[in-house]
Amino acid sequence: MPSRLTFMLTSYKRLFAVPGGWNFSFAGFILRMPISMLYIAIVLFVVAETGSYALAGALSMVASLVLSVATPLWSRVADQIGQNKVLSITAPVHLIFLGLFVYLVKSDAPTWSWFTSAIIFEAFVIGSGQMVRRRWIHVIGDDRKLIDTAYSFEALVDEVIFTSGPVLAAITASYFFPEAAIFTAMGFISVGTLLFLSQRKTQPPAHPRQVGDDHSLLIKDRFIQALFIPMMAVGAFFGSTGLVLVGYLDEFGIREYSGFYIAIWSFSSGISAFISGSLHWKINEARRFVISVFALALLTLPIYIAAQLFTGNLTILAIALFLNGLGIAPLLTAGFAVAERSVSPKRTTEVLAWSISALNLGGAIPAAITGYIIDTYGSTVAFIVPVICMLIALLSLLPFLSLWKAKVIQL
Repeated sequence: MPSRLTFMLTSYKRLFAVPGGWNFSFAGFILRMPISMLYIAIVLFVVAETGSYALAGALSMVASLVLSVATPLWSRVADQIGQNKVLSITAPVHLIFLGLFVYLVKSDAPTWSWFTSAIIFEAFVIGSGQMVRRRWIHVIGDDRKLIDTAYSFEALVDEVIFTSGPVLAAITASYFFPEAAIFTAMGFISVGTLLFLSQRKTQPPAHPRQVGDDHSLLIKDRFIQALFIPMMAVGAFFGSTGLVLVGYLDEFGIREYSGFYIAIWSFSSGISAFISGSLHWKINEARRFVISVFALALLTLPIYIAAQLFTGNLTILAIALFLNGLGIAPLLTAGFAVAERSVSPKRTTEVLAWSISALNLGGAIPAAITGYIIDTYGSTVAFIVPVICMLIALLSLLPFLSLWKAKVIQL
């Protein structure tokens, strides 16, 4: 057992021997903590102020739609002029309008103004996750095994974030005041931005637009579409599951514990991310992605069964969430890797942004519908939405099956 553990840790020791790697990864960790906090923070805040899950879901949907479009475009600019320049533009505007959103809701301003501020603060976000992954690619070079380890490590970091973030949001919103979770997220954004901007030595070189380069949006590429659509369905699964969990626990009078159940879900994904990053995979990223979609779809059924057959048994629900989480990190790691290997280095940040935006866009689509089902029929019924989302993820692979077969051979 010790020798096996030593073998698993070797890959991570090599990763952090890379100069500057730990510094920019830690800065990225602080900067993207709000990713896991803001969704539940906004839901808890708006529900506390209005009592409406439908309105909270609608706000989340609109914000995520804007985010899914804005981040690839800002990432495209980051590839062209540099990450630090873009971050120094977007972060201040994001913070100002996020604060304005809180003020408008608290002052009972017209609802349209809430949506307007949400649109603006999400329009000025460049995803820190893709920037960190792009930096790993830059500092590592051509070592594919180490790049796979970096992807797995950042997936593990994501799960630590999604484990601790919702808990922190729930605690601050419940034990202080509802908007405290949003203010805490703003603090992370401020500190993370300053730390990330200080990591100048590891910043990837800018690639200014040149005559003859392909300037079209990557989403027009047929294979990027083949990856984007199932990733979007997976994002819908994430978003609907999170919202249903909040509503389900609220029915039992323990809404403040919603962050802990989401943390259990993320914790198991972190375990699979750690193990995945230490393995020497014999199958390539494209095949792993397809297999992972099937695996996550199967692991979604225990959550639905727990809610329908064991209603109110929160222990069984926690076990089902843990089992499901084991299938998340391998899917995301493979998805990011196959996306990065499908484009030129000049557009790496952009393609990673499209992959992450697929998750954000997917998370937005079912939010209002899920909120309506919770308000009208109850959260137990709403557990069917995550199942449908994963079924769609499976079916979305079929129209692009020839492309996936070709990609398996190519990689």
